[in-house]
Amino acid sequence: MNREIELRLAAVGARSLDVEERFIRGSGAGGQKINKTSSTVCLHHRPTGVEVRCQRERSQAANRILAWTELCEKLESRVRTAAQMVQDVREQERRRTRQKSRGQKRVMLADKKHRARHKSGRGRVGFED
Repeated sequence: MNREIELRLAAVGARSLDVEERFIRGSGAGGQKINKTSSTVCLHHRPTGVEVRCQRERSQAANRILAWTELCEKLESRVRTAAQMVQDVREQERRRTRQKSRGQKRVMLADKKHRARHKSGRGRVGFED
């Protein structure tokens, strides 16, 4: 495994020891060659459950590099998504608790007065004899 992939894994907090690597026979077109060579690479990152399967190239070594790169991309995507969710929650809380502008307050009070006039027209519910 090359140094770039190790650095990318370290950046997302993953270790290559946590990844199960298997070489299996591929599927699809290719005839006898695909049926007797184990050039497909399957990677399974145990802590997150992320799985990657690569059989794009004929070479096992090329598929191995592509699979590790794809695994890094998936793990980085998960980290970015989690960070984005935390930022969205923080931003939502900031918007919810910030003070209203003068215009917003004016509109809110006008709506309240309108609602109060509408409700004041209603009378008490009672029985008439």
